[in-house]
Amino acid sequence: MNASVTLDNCDQEPIHIPGLIQPHGVLLAIDLQGRLTHYSIGAEAVLGDLPALGEVLAEQHLTRAHDGYVLIAEYWQAVLDGESFTQTHELNIQGHGQKFDLVLHVNQGLVIAEFELRLVNDKSINIYSLKAQKAINGIKSQRSIDAVLHVAAQEFRVLTGFDRVMAYRFRHDGSGDIVAEAKREDLDSLVGRRYPASDIPAQARRLYIENTLRLIVDVGSQPVPVIKAADTPPLDMSRSMLRSVSPIHIEYLRNMGVHASMSVSIVLNGKLWGMMACHHMTAHQVPYSIRMACDVLCMILASTVQQLETHSIAARQVASAKQRADLVMRFAEADELSTVLFSSLEQLREVIACDAMVLSYGRKIHAAEGAPTTLARQLVQWLNDGMDKTDFYHASALEQVPEELHAEMADFCGILAINIDKVNASWIILLRREQIHTINWGGKPEKNYVPGPLGPRLTPRGSFEEWKETVKGQCEPWSTADLNDARDLQHELLKVCNARNAETERTRIQLMAVLGHDLRDPLNSISMAAQLMEMQSGSSRMSERIKNSSGRMQRLVTQVLDMTRLQTGLGLNLVFNEIDVSALLSDLVEENLTAYPDVAVRTYIEPMVMAQIDSDRVSQVISNLLSNARHHGELAGGVTVKLRSEPQLLHISVHNSGQPIADDIVDVLFNPFKRQALPNARNRNGLGLGLYIANEIVRGHGGVISYRFENGEIVFNVELPLQR
Repeated sequence: MNASVTLDNCDQEPIHIPGLIQPHGVLLAIDLQGRLTHYSIGAEAVLGDLPALGEVLAEQHLTRAHDGYVLIAEYWQAVLDGESFTQTHELNIQGHGQKFDLVLHVNQGLVIAEFELRLVNDKSINIYSLKAQKAINGIKSQRSIDAVLHVAAQEFRVLTGFDRVMAYRFRHDGSGDIVAEAKREDLDSLVGRRYPASDIPAQARRLYIENTLRLIVDVGSQPVPVIKAADTPPLDMSRSMLRSVSPIHIEYLRNMGVHASMSVSIVLNGKLWGMMACHHMTAHQVPYSIRMACDVLCMILASTVQQLETHSIAARQVASAKQRADLVMRFAEADELSTVLFSSLEQLREVIACDAMVLSYGRKIHAAEGAPTTLARQLVQWLNDGMDKTDFYHASALEQVPEELHAEMADFCGILAINIDKVNASWIILLRREQIHTINWGGKPEKNYVPGPLGPRLTPRGSFEEWKETVKGQCEPWSTADLNDARDLQHELLKVCNARNAETERTRIQLMAVLGHDLRDPLNSISMAAQLMEMQSGSSRMSERIKNSSGRMQRLVTQVLDMTRLQTGLGLNLVFNEIDVSALLSDLVEENLTAYPDVAVRTYIEPMVMAQIDSDRVSQVISNLLSNARHHGELAGGVTVKLRSEPQLLHISVHNSGQPIADDIVDVLFNPFKRQALPNARNRNGLGLGLYIANEIVRGHGGVISYRFENGEIVFNVELPLQR
């Protein structure tokens, strides 16, 4: 056995194949060929002769319960015909003055017959049937879940006679609370106590769903072994009413002073929602028919709970939908979305309850209702940094929040953030404050490791006295309804923002196209006029200024037109010809020296490099790189232009002295409109389009443009294929 035992080991206990049954009945199992595969010790004394294991159960067997043989044979034939419903019968057995309940079911290809001794008379059972009908009516008439569970606890105790009946409701973490009870007057109340998830291991939860009712008649009784045929696997008793009990659970009940128990599961949508848990301080058997009435009662209870939950959810959805519709309408009609967003605090709070909010739109951040300003800035930055990974985030405890935010969280522990506009990095962030609360546990919720006959093992708690725990660092959790409302709000606002962004983008592109087209002719006229002035009157300061300004405006207009073509999908219409790149590069350097004689340019140009390129567009790339070097480099260091070729590629590089470009700017170096990225007094009027267009031209040639910093120089390198 392992030296240490964990909760995982406990969870693996094979409680569905204990090989034992409780002693208030006997059990048989036959396979689909009618052969006896399993029987409990003592079955022959109750039922009469049995065949040997592996032999067919026949009419000469079950001499004390011949009617039982007939019922088993009929059920076996029904199973062969494709039917598998559980059947129950009452049965007289010779030599016993009382009746037995015979329960037949099929599991894993075996027909299992359980004979349980009935301890009450028929008259008592009929009285219980009337009480069951009253209980059903009482449960169905309630209008709240708490009231349903309170009535259920009272009615279950009347039906079953247990000393204590508790209505137990599970939480999202698997722990559960006693929310209602009916008990003997001398017993302490357990209402409000919570029990940890580990009290019900995973495999036990599975059985509570598969077999919704479980009775333990006497924790002090000696379980009876089940004998099996050779080479036959242990009998799966998941659905058996006589299945024996885990020794750990027996010890658990004894530690509580309980000698008999019954549990009936409340299952909603295939999940264990809660249960009715019944305890008795002495041995106590409830007749099978009464247990079945309790099982049906719990089904009706589950249906009633589901109806009440559905009604509550529907009412919230209607109210939330109305608030969302009003908010979305305001967004759709607004001229300025940020103004609407920042003025909608109360409406947002009515959709999802919160204690404070942080709203961001672009660079604007608004902290409201006591949200710390520093937290607002850091939280928005953290969300924006991870926006490529998630646009929806929630946490209900400080330990779930990124550690770098802890120092600024103050008394807030809950965050629910939705992104509503990726273009403008806009977020709605709801905050909830810490709720310090006390949990009244039904005993300290840890189990103990103690030495046993087989070494260390996990034992149940030895004390169930109330144990209080103060919980910090948590807020009221965001419910499933909260998260659903948040996602619905996000989707609707995203539609509005995306539509507005698309319209803005179309308008911007149209405006740029109009500006580019309508400004080009006047600029040409101004440029020609400046040249004429220079020819007639000689060079003057005024003509030089007009010529330089008009030239700069023409370059800006060309860039705007190029970007418009790129972003509208028209492309740059590249025209490829066989060009002497060496001569092209030499001419461009010479033009640059003529226009800017104060900037020294060194060249290392390999001669006669021929390539199929669009000469005008490649000239535009090199001109942009030279301009970039002049505006952002250290002029005293000059500029270096290099050209070399390989068998399939040509390399053009432009070098200038200067400081390395910051890493965060390198990431957006070839994006448009990034004037803030490279601030420089020598280029106040740049739009940040030069490198963007150069990159698109190079990509259109099937090449790559890249940046690096080496030996104190900024280097832009262009690689182009020599042939198309």
